[in-house]
Amino acid sequence: MTVRSEGSSRGMLAPLALAQFICSFAGSNLNVMINDISRDLDTTVQGVQGTITLFLLIMAVLMIPCSKLTDRWGRKRCFLAGLTLYGAGALISACSPGLAVLILGNSILEGVGTALLIPPIYILATLAYDDLASRARAFGLISGLGGVGAAAGPLIGGFIATAISWRAAFVFQALVVALIVFLSRRLADPLPPDPERPLDLGGAALSAVGMFFLVCGILLSDDDAVLMAVFLAVGAILLTWFFLHIRARERAGRDPLLSTGLFRNRTSNLGLVTQNMQWLVLMGTSFVVSVFLQTVRGYNAIETGVIFTGATAGVLVASLAAGRLARKHTQKALIAAGFALTVAGIVVLLVLVGQSSRVIAFGPGLLLIGLGVGVMLTPSVNVVQSSFPEDLQGEISGLSRSVSNLGSSFGTAIVGTILVSRAAEGDTAYAFAMVALAIFALVGLAAAVALPSGTRQPGSP
Repeated sequence: MTVRSEGSSRGMLAPLALAQFICSFAGSNLNVMINDISRDLDTTVQGVQGTITLFLLIMAVLMIPCSKLTDRWGRKRCFLAGLTLYGAGALISACSPGLAVLILGNSILEGVGTALLIPPIYILATLAYDDLASRARAFGLISGLGGVGAAAGPLIGGFIATAISWRAAFVFQALVVALIVFLSRRLADPLPPDPERPLDLGGAALSAVGMFFLVCGILLSDDDAVLMAVFLAVGAILLTWFFLHIRARERAGRDPLLSTGLFRNRTSNLGLVTQNMQWLVLMGTSFVVSVFLQTVRGYNAIETGVIFTGATAGVLVASLAAGRLARKHTQKALIAAGFALTVAGIVVLLVLVGQSSRVIAFGPGLLLIGLGVGVMLTPSVNVVQSSFPEDLQGEISGLSRSVSNLGSSFGTAIVGTILVSRAAEGDTAYAFAMVALAIFALVGLAAAVALPSGTRQPGSP
């Protein structure tokens, strides 16, 4: 395999990075349209929250099985199939007459499409470069645009929803997908597909259903404590069964859904924790602030979206500086600094918003959170992906993206449950949700501090 020229690399990375951007955008842009969608479709905030969470959950539970499909079907074929499903889901969502059709289009079709197209993004970027420094720059561009998509989702979505309609935001997604398909026409798959590659269907079912029960248990926490406990217990049992299942297949010499060796790498495990926590905090903050502004402060979609300018600017600035930072600091230091900035941002949000009702009170905190997330996105991906050889890139890519999207699901589910359960308390509900996010950010900080000291950005001195 040879390292691509700068021009061809740029052409290859453009559709991959843009695809990561639109998938991250889809996970956060609906947050500012909650009131509009609720009124138009005659549903509730909880109904829209469930739609958003289900989209993120379907991504998470199918990411690992879909990463294995890339070996059987080919990476480019999976990428284009995912884009097709995603585009169809966006158009169906734009025409939704009710919540059920929105769930079909946004949660199911877009969710499945995203699960198909995300693993090839990171696998293709990994296989395209033998040079670790070039690979790191590719991850930086892709991860950076993913962070920008998540942070800018409320701003762009709010502008479109206010200027035209919330439905137009889905048309925008479909148009971006069409552009990605056009840009992908010269995208080359470096490895041929292997149709005979076995697929562990039992493992896929156990992992998907187990994670589904786990997140649904969190969503049910305010409705029925007994039912919540049952769902959480079933989820834990199924995931334990999944691990025993893949270990038994491995010992029998059969191809498991995931190699158990992926879980024996301490550096990768800690990196996965940081990925989970950073997306939990980012998506959780987006949801909390958006719901609070719309349901308590009475802001419309564009007013809510503009408030997230600070977070968007923070991610952009940090992403642009990622290369220089990587040459001067270890990945461990960058991830730890990112979580420290994020915790500081949450504290500032709590203090300023509690003392002032002015919109500017949200700016400094969201800026710090955006800077923190932007600083740690790329090194977190590099820590995990670079811990394994090329023959395991498909598996670790699927696991990494699954863990990240599971964090997004947890963020929306956990803080959404807190907000809904304390909806009548207004500012108090907001404070409780933000404190919960601060605790998760501290968990991420602890995992970053525990990373081996020599963990450096690939290609750095």
